[in-house]
Amino acid sequence: MNGKITIESNSHHKSKIMNALIVILILIAVILILALFLDNEYLIQRDIVINRPKPEVFRYVSLLKNSDYYNKWVMTDPGMKKEYEGTDGTKGFVYRWESENKQVGKGEQEIINVTEGERVDYEIRFIKPFSGTSYSTIQMESVSPSQTKVIWTFKGARTYTMKLMHMLLNIKKMLGRDLATCLTNLKTQLEK
Repeated sequence: MNGKITIESNSHHKSKIMNALIVILILIAVILILALFLDNEYLIQRDIVINRPKPEVFRYVSLLKNSDYYNKWVMTDPGMKKEYEGTDGTKGFVYRWESENKQVGKGEQEIINVTEGERVDYEIRFIKPFSGTSYSTIQMESVSPSQTKVIWTFKGARTYTMKLMHMLLNIKKMLGRDLATCLTNLKTQLEK
């Protein structure tokens, strides 16, 4: 009798495990299929109002080296290696970074366009821990003679793998939070 109960118990246990595996496989399949239907591009935008005149905000933001004082990602590793090429604040200026910190990694950012007094456009080329290219714009709008709205936008293409990462890790929410932190740091820096 004891042998029979053990066999039934083992059989019941195996059945539960199989059912759990089937549910897990179905969930994985659903996630893999859903990722196929996500947009091929992502767009993240945050803004903040800074109590400084637009020309002053633009002069500060247009210099990429100033990002050392407000950019969360740059501030993550103050000891990272940095290289510069060209004239800061002008089209073609390149800022390269390399860090052992995986949150920072290795890459470069290039100013690809400057609309004087209005906006700066960047191309960001990531090398490590993953490769990819994103585009960023920091745009200024006058709210009043002494207030400026700064709008920071990130966008880029998403491979299938990136779609999965964005979905599973909610990257858009994380990047949005990081952008908001950068803008708060910028506001603090400029309103000192």
